[in-house]
Amino acid sequence: MDPERAKAGPFGTTIAHGYLTLSLLPTLVGQVYRVEGVRMGINYGLDMVRFPAPLPTSSRVRAGVELLVADDKGEGWVQLKCRVTIEREGHEKPVCVADALTRLLI
Repeated sequence: MDPERAKAGPFGTTIAHGYLTLSLLPTLVGQVYRVEGVRMGINYGLDMVRFPAPLPTSSRVRAGVELLVADDKGEGWVQLKCRVTIEREGHEKPVCVADALTRLLI
């Protein structure tokens, strides 16, 4: 929050908190894919979350999504496990990698 103080810190600038970065997942994933014919979708949680690199404020980000598993849970429910990788423009190391669980009622 204090740019002058952050200059002296380990990252040299202010950075986004990891949980703020994580809160971008629904919006970013919604721009990557959509499942048609869903009556309801719920965030079921996360299996794994890592923050391999800092995310300086005012950075541009994008997300890649890889479907790892689609499980039929019965009674019309399907659970998706997707690996979401958030990348910072101009850098190879991701700022967040998370295995997100979503339940869909089809």
